Amino acid sequence: MFKTDTQFLNQEMMDVVRLFGDLPDIEHTFRAEGDCFYNDVTVDGVRRSFCMRQPYAGELEYKRYARRFAKLALYRALSEYTGRRMPWGALTGIRPTKLAYAELAAGRPFEPLFETFGVSPENIALVADVLRAQEGLYAPCAGTDLYVGIPFCPSKCSYCSFITADIRATGKYIWPYLHALDEEIAACKELFTVLRSAYIGGGTPFAPDAECIEHVLRSVAPLLPQGVEYTVEAGRPDVITAEKLDLIAKYGATRVCVNAQTFCDETLARIGRAHTAADVDRAFALAAGYPFSVNCDLIAGLPGESAREFERSLERAVALSPDNITVHTLCLKKGARLKEEESRLQEGQVGEMIACAREKLYAAGYVPYYLYRQKYMAGNFENTGWTKRGKACVYNVDVMEETCDNLACGANAVSKKLFAGGARIERVGAPKDIPTYIASVGKVIAEKRACFCGGK
Repeated sequence: MFKTDTQFLNQEMMDVVRLFGDLPDIEHTFRAEGDCFYNDVTVDGVRRSFCMRQPYAGELEYKRYARRFAKLALYRALSEYTGRRMPWGALTGIRPTKLAYAELAAGRPFEPLFETFGVSPENIALVADVLRAQEGLYAPCAGTDLYVGIPFCPSKCSYCSFITADIRATGKYIWPYLHALDEEIAACKELFTVLRSAYIGGGTPFAPDAECIEHVLRSVAPLLPQGVEYTVEAGRPDVITAEKLDLIAKYGATRVCVNAQTFCDETLARIGRAHTAADVDRAFALAAGYPFSVNCDLIAGLPGESAREFERSLERAVALSPDNITVHTLCLKKGARLKEEESRLQEGQVGEMIACAREKLYAAGYVPYYLYRQKYMAGNFENTGWTKRGKACVYNVDVMEETCDNLACGANAVSKKLFAGGARIERVGAPKDIPTYIASVGKVIAEKRACFCGGK
């Protein structure tokens, strides 16, 4: 159990506690005197005291530094108690690069702050490489990105916590959902001036039949300027067909995602996927006939998969030579069935997988161009997008760095509007449940209008 005497520090400090798993009772006390921040942490009856000094101006800076130093003190105390160090140290935010950019904007190199937080040298170097890869793409407040969500899948993967469900059970909602989506997409036209990119995601957007897919593509088409980056997440290889690829090519898609997750057939069966590694090869062969950039997703830490099996998946993915390879670390949230079956994966093995991915992808000529982290992530690692030079996805950079407005349409979609040059972000979320979304799409549109243009 964790207890603190300062309530506004509780949430972020709990994020630090969560990194270390099961621990004895922890107590924390905090006080500030002038520009000195004092934190006392008691673990299993042993008290450790920390004092950090930092001048600040105003309540906002005071709370920022109070949270920062409290997390750091707690991390150091728990690290000393357990003898464990985390790859990202005391950083618990999902976007380490945003903190790096903030330091650079203040005229400081980001590395000293990351070192203070205990971030590993390898991860500091990774962040530096991501920032270099984003040069020319990182463009705060340069426009708007469009997201359209298709929450239908052929089946529910055991690790999935999204709202998506087996299309055999939710198929009756497809056309009502698409008609509601038509309304929301059409309403977006008045909410932006410059569109930087568009992304149709899921779920598995290719799970519905070709008629449904064309209906969505036709709705999106009036919003797209000529030549805009346009990604369609085709999804699982067993639903990718030439007919569907023809359709997205016809409507101007420039990028397609093939979500392999692994090339190990035993793992695919274990997590509830119907396709095989051979289906991935077939999907890539089909996509090769089109001028798309192709992304391939892999997941490190899938249940029962060894580091060697993950390495073979990496080798298979690199051999297919997609423009982008995204390496996710398994994240088990409470909505995932697998969460109920497995509590904690072997951090050493997942770490070996992540290290292998970095070594092989760098060697193959890929560079990391975005990264983000999640709670409940195996081993406290990260998700990283890798790209061949000149092939980075604008949408991914904008979304991960939160540098542009995002108009998100569909169930569980969250739109974001930037204010004050990006210093403040307002969000408008749609209902997660598909029938509720269908019934309340008018309300969603009204809330989005209010956020993006004062209700006009």
